[in-house]
Amino acid sequence: MARLTISVATEKLQLLKPFRISGHVFEAFGVVVVTLGDGRHQGRGEACGVYYLGDNAAHMLAVLDGASAAIAAGPTREELRAILPPGGARNAVDCALWELEAARAGVPVWQLAGKAAPRPLRTTFTLGADTPKAMATTALDYAQAHAIKIKLTGELDLDLERVAAVRAARPDAWLGVDGNQGFVAGQLDALIAGLQAQDVRLLEQPLARGHEAELEGLRSPIPLAGDESILSLRDVASAVGRYDVVNIKLDKCGGLTEGLLMAQEARRLGLGVMVGNMGGSSLSMGPSFVLGQECDIVDLDGPIFLANDRRPGVEYVDGDVWSGPEVWGGQVPIAGFTSR
Repeated sequence: MARLTISVATEKLQLLKPFRISGHVFEAFGVVVVTLGDGRHQGRGEACGVYYLGDNAAHMLAVLDGASAAIAAGPTREELRAILPPGGARNAVDCALWELEAARAGVPVWQLAGKAAPRPLRTTFTLGADTPKAMATTALDYAQAHAIKIKLTGELDLDLERVAAVRAARPDAWLGVDGNQGFVAGQLDALIAGLQAQDVRLLEQPLARGHEAELEGLRSPIPLAGDESILSLRDVASAVGRYDVVNIKLDKCGGLTEGLLMAQEARRLGLGVMVGNMGGSSLSMGPSFVLGQECDIVDLDGPIFLANDRRPGVEYVDGDVWSGPEVWGGQVPIAGFTSR
């Protein structure tokens, strides 16, 4: 690939309201946007990083600065995997390379990747942790949602009240829950029994990263998904015998290139595949939407929490998400932000 120009910008994406998960409350997301150009075409990538690894905007900028010469040399996407480690910085550059390559070829990214034409994807809509009553009200407000993911905090009795309140409000919806590392092994039997009583279909990351071995031998009627425990391709094999589903996030693994490799390896090992997001605008969701075509479970609702999203942006219709090449993955100009 010819030498490239690199533009790196940081942006603050304000949330409509604070969003609570186990151990954290978010009011905004700091993102890094990388634009690569060859004088004729350009490609863009946005990354939120991985908050629980200290991979914030400042860290991503430092990583990009250290590798700027190697990036400007125009590496292939496979070469980039050796230049940058998994994480937000590589994600932003990898996605920019995909879009740049697609623009040069005059085809959308999905075609460049050798995939079938994309289809709208049923996505979960996430409920941040709050009082049971408030979460039930928000669940009702998600009128178009057919799938809802509930954030839990590790407060067992309160968490089960939260789930019961949401189930009562939305008896029609597919429900999954996300522990975000908030529970300990001794809580699992009671947690799973309570979730099963509410017809919950997925339990994501109940234990802290580093405690995966405590899941070995656990017979859960509810599929378990690994998120914080499964960062990149090298972690996928460790899910066997502990998790049923691997949650792939491009900010964790370092881009669409590695995300597709993770999905392929998970399938080879007999694991289910999920695509999630660390937050971000529609520019972050576009690459994940391509990966989502390969997945069993899709969680690409990040833009719905933003006070302002990019235009054009992804669309949410009847519980599905759609991202066209005008959002990301085609030859499009850099979009600014507009108020909702």
